[in-house]
Amino acid sequence: MEQAAAAVAVPYDEDLGVHSQSDGFTRQQPWDFATTRRAGYPLLLHFPYYDLYRKQVVKQADLVLAMHLRHDAFTAHQKERNFAYYEAITVRDSSLSAATQAVLAAEVGHTDLAAAYLAECAFIDLEDIEHNTTDGLHLASLAGIWTALVSGFGGMRDGPDGFSFAPRLPPRLSRLAFGLRIGAGVLRVELDGESVTYRFDGNGVARFRSFGTEVELEAGNEATKPIPAQRSPRPAPRQPQGRSPRVPHDLIAAPRTPGVV
Repeated sequence: MEQAAAAVAVPYDEDLGVHSQSDGFTRQQPWDFATTRRAGYPLLLHFPYYDLYRKQVVKQADLVLAMHLRHDAFTAHQKERNFAYYEAITVRDSSLSAATQAVLAAEVGHTDLAAAYLAECAFIDLEDIEHNTTDGLHLASLAGIWTALVSGFGGMRDGPDGFSFAPRLPPRLSRLAFGLRIGAGVLRVELDGESVTYRFDGNGVARFRSFGTEVELEAGNEATKPIPAQRSPRPAPRQPQGRSPRVPHDLIAAPRTPGVV
C-alpha cells in the first residue's frame, strides 16, 4: 500500500503550466461544448465512453479534489491555474462536484463563485436542481455543505502537521462559526470579514496554524487573529456553456445575510 502511494504522480504540462488529470490529458482534443445541447447532459447517458475519454471534458472535479486533499503538494499559483483550467471543462454531471469546487474557489479568491456552489449543494433537493429528488435525497451533496463552509470559507485543512486555517468569507455572509474536535477538546472557530477567533474547550492544548502562524491554546483560552487582505484574484473562470452553478438567480444575488452557524 505504501509503495503504491509513493509511486502515485500527477503529470504536469510545462507548456500550459497546469497539472494533467491523466497522462496526456491536456493534449487531447477539447470537447465541443458550443454544439452540446442542454438535453445532452449528463454526457455519459448520451455519448459513448469511447468519445468522452479521448476528449478534454471532466464529469466532476477530480484534479481539483486532489488540490484539496493534498493541499501541501501544490503551490498557490498552481492551484489558481489548475482551478481555472478545469473549471472551464468540468460539466458537473455528478452532484459530488460542487462542494469541492466551492472549497478551491474560496481558496484562490473567487468567494462569490464559491458561494454559488455552496448554494447548489444546499438547494439541490429543496429546488430539485437535478430533477430526480423523487428518487431520494442527495446525501453526499448535502454533506458537502459542511465541507464547503468549513474547508471553503473556514479555510480548514488537515495534514501531517495538523490543522491549519485560512478563513475568508464572501461579501454576502457576515459570520461563520463551527467546531472541531482536537484531542480531548473542541476547537471553536468564529469569523467575520475582518478577524477570526479561536477558542479551545476541553482538556490539554490545541496546536494549529492560522494563516501560516503557529497558535497554541490551552483549555478555556481564546485568541483572535486578523484576516489579512487578499490580493484581487484574476477574473472568475467561466464554466462550460450551460454548466454554471445551478441555483436560482435571486440566491446568487442575495444581500449579506446575518450569519451562518
